[in-house]
Amino acid sequence: MDRCAVLIPCYNEESTIRKVVRDWKRELPEATIYVYDNNSTDHTAQIAEEEGAVVRREYKQGKGNVIRRMFREIDARCYIMVDGDDTYPAEYGRAMLEEITEKKADMVVGDRLSSTYFDENKRPFHNFGNNLVRATINRLFKSNIRDIMTGYRAFSFHFVKTFPVLSKGFEIETEMTIHAVDKNMQVSNVIVSYRDRPEGSESKLNTYSDGLKVLRTIGRLYKNYRPFSFFGWLAAALLAAAVVLLAPVLATYLRTGLVPRFPTLIVAGFAVIAAFQSFFSGMILDTIAQRNRQEFEFEMNIADIRYKEQIGSETEG
Repeated sequence: MDRCAVLIPCYNEESTIRKVVRDWKRELPEATIYVYDNNSTDHTAQIAEEEGAVVRREYKQGKGNVIRRMFREIDARCYIMVDGDDTYPAEYGRAMLEEITEKKADMVVGDRLSSTYFDENKRPFHNFGNNLVRATINRLFKSNIRDIMTGYRAFSFHFVKTFPVLSKGFEIETEMTIHAVDKNMQVSNVIVSYRDRPEGSESKLNTYSDGLKVLRTIGRLYKNYRPFSFFGWLAAALLAAAVVLLAPVLATYLRTGLVPRFPTLIVAGFAVIAAFQSFFSGMILDTIAQRNRQEFEFEMNIADIRYKEQIGSETEG
């Protein structure tokens, strides 16, 4: 088991990967640096190998697919994930490592938004999107995560081995954050400086299509992790619609004793039925979600036993 594994997912980063690997070898010489090449068409993998990184490949395209492969294949006491575009300085790695190994954090978030991100980033819609996603998640999940979309994070062994990676692309950061908050895991924030991509390096993130995927991911995970709230709000909306439809029909009936708009009455009745169905569905799914949290705690205990066994075998060796 590695003491620290630096995980660098890469796709066509030949202009920056040499510097990134060198910086991490200088700042954390005890760490093993893994570069996972995701079908690059340039010399990213070759340059990483020349600099002494362990190079592996993931042939399914997408950052989420790369991270799934990394988490399955690598065992380490601490994992530090960083992009290969040289936007995140390596000098914060030591502080993030200490948050995991000494303060027992499960996930450390490299917080760009409290530092230089809004000055360095030249894409205004990215700034708006980061703020929107942060505000939405913190409000829905009652959390205080300062940077949701950052690619600079550190993880414990327990987090990595119990995190179910479902996302395929850049929405993986959102999934990680919500998973940690929902499972009551210890999350730390470390403020890090951010620098925009150097000349000749292009972002693989599409502001609009990837932004929509992130918002869909938030909605899907809110439904899965907070089903009573999700379906409760849906029930309230349906009930409100039923009241709006029923009010004029009821007023006419009280005034004349007649119901001239039967279709409206029928629709209102179905809306009420749907509201009750939604409410009770939320109650049932909330019970299932609570059961899943209990099972997750059991999985954490199993991961802890595995972790201690590996540490013990290393000590004996």
